[in-house]
Amino acid sequence: MAKVVMTGATGHVGYALLLELLANGDDTTILIRKDIDIFDGLDCKKAFGDVTNPESLEKAFEGAEIVYHSAGVIELKPGNEDLVYNVNVNGTKNVVEACKKCGVKKLVYMSSVDTYPPLPDNQIMHEISHYDPDILEGAYAKTKAEATQYVIDANGTDGLETVIIQPSACIGPYDFKTSSIGEMVRMIIKGHFPVTITFGMYNFVDVRDVAKASVAAASKGTPGECYLICGEAMTVGEFIRITTAALGKKEPKLKLSKGLADFAAPIMEVYYKVTDTTPLFTRYSIRKLVSNCNFSNEKARRELGYEPMTVAQSIKDMADWIKDYEANKKK
Repeated sequence: MAKVVMTGATGHVGYALLLELLANGDDTTILIRKDIDIFDGLDCKKAFGDVTNPESLEKAFEGAEIVYHSAGVIELKPGNEDLVYNVNVNGTKNVVEACKKCGVKKLVYMSSVDTYPPLPDNQIMHEISHYDPDILEGAYAKTKAEATQYVIDANGTDGLETVIIQPSACIGPYDFKTSSIGEMVRMIIKGHFPVTITFGMYNFVDVRDVAKASVAAASKGTPGECYLICGEAMTVGEFIRITTAALGKKEPKLKLSKGLADFAAPIMEVYYKVTDTTPLFTRYSIRKLVSNCNFSNEKARRELGYEPMTVAQSIKDMADWIKDYEANKKK
């Protein structure tokens, strides 16, 4: 049983990781800004603080053997670049330095496939060893790339070993904060998603598989290296078809082309900002959907024993969880 501390426990991946750590029997402390009911009944300790507050990190990490850092800001709407940088880059630097000061043996960092510049012609993308934010688009990708390189460079300093996990688009249960994909599933449940998408594809992975891979990385991962944690690549239209089938809904008849999406995206970005709602279609998300998502999980399978579930199973579990969660919220 290891003594571990984790950040980001309120996040989609983070909550799945918390449950995995508890199932693994680890003595787990979560760093949170405030206590909320999703942690009721869970056998974990709570430390209050923030990744942007070094002092709170040092207090939380004292005596820890392993730190899992999954806190971050995924922001598709323009205008919050300073927040994204402060949390994703400065927050990660604070976590690394606090680990060193507290004598933490291992840091498992949650990066992203967005740190990879897409290769042309749908070439298979494997792990790389250097990350350059200047060749990437979008605040999220740039900040995760800078933070990832910082974590790699920190490996082997002051007795700290680092391992980096890089998931693709995360799906599955525990979507408390409503991700973009979670918003789409909720809209389909309510019958408010009338279109299917005729362009683009992406690579999807279940948050529970990411959690399992993260725990495996702490014991089996090679220090200073990255692991692509991805699953199936499929078209957005196929994803919508599987989701509607899992929910017993009819597949939308209206079709959204890339040309129409490109036209509507700037308008939708204004709408998301004014209404403070989860974005679905932005210029950045459209660019991601038409870029190469042919990631290889061969290294994770070989070194971590990674075996992802099917997208169909993950979508079914996600839809069931959302229906139960939304029903309980109304009680």
